[in-house]
Amino acid sequence: MSEPRGSESTTQPLPVIEKDDGLGRPAAPDAHEPPPVQDGADGRGGRFWSARRVPAGIVALLLLALTGAFLYDIAAVRAHRTALSWRRELARQLAERPLDDTWVRVGAVVAALLGLWLIVLAVTPGLRRLLPMRRTHPDVRAGLHRNAAALVLRDRAMEISGVRSVRVRLRRRRADVRAVSHFREPAEVRADLDTVLADAVAGLGLTRPPALSVRVTRPGRKG
Repeated sequence: MSEPRGSESTTQPLPVIEKDDGLGRPAAPDAHEPPPVQDGADGRGGRFWSARRVPAGIVALLLLALTGAFLYDIAAVRAHRTALSWRRELARQLAERPLDDTWVRVGAVVAALLGLWLIVLAVTPGLRRLLPMRRTHPDVRAGLHRNAAALVLRDRAMEISGVRSVRVRLRRRRADVRAVSHFREPAEVRADLDTVLADAVAGLGLTRPPALSVRVTRPGRKG
């Protein structure tokens, strides 16, 4: 191989990495086609679902203990031993107590509430503090914690001239901003905050940008 002489240089095309189409053939790239997005053309995605490890673990442990106790008692009876006293007492109470008994009603209400709680956990996503961000790649999902987003808005608001302190409370659909102005007019400070915070909210890249509620007040008098 010979090296270039003087100011002459050789230009070689860079290698192109092509993806396999699943049949052993490289997929043909399309320069005019945008990257695919799984959740619609606007990159919107749903909320993150919680694994519910704690409720699932509690229910699994309770069911394991209950079934284990019943299986042990049934095996003991099959081995010609006396049944455990708690199971005999439970069978007697269930056989003798009427349906309109107070304790029967209390037990039914507790069981219904527990079942309703488990159903709500199963059909709701959870993770309310994690805000989903817009998807720009089909294989990547990103989320932003509420506290981090509120900190970004607070830092941007503190850059406004005349702002003494800022308190930001960020919810899923709304961002409440309370600022204190100490030498500028509150109307001027609020106008600047509306502009800056609207740009900051758009820069967060959330799928559902929260609506802004800005309030500017004067500091209270001491003494």
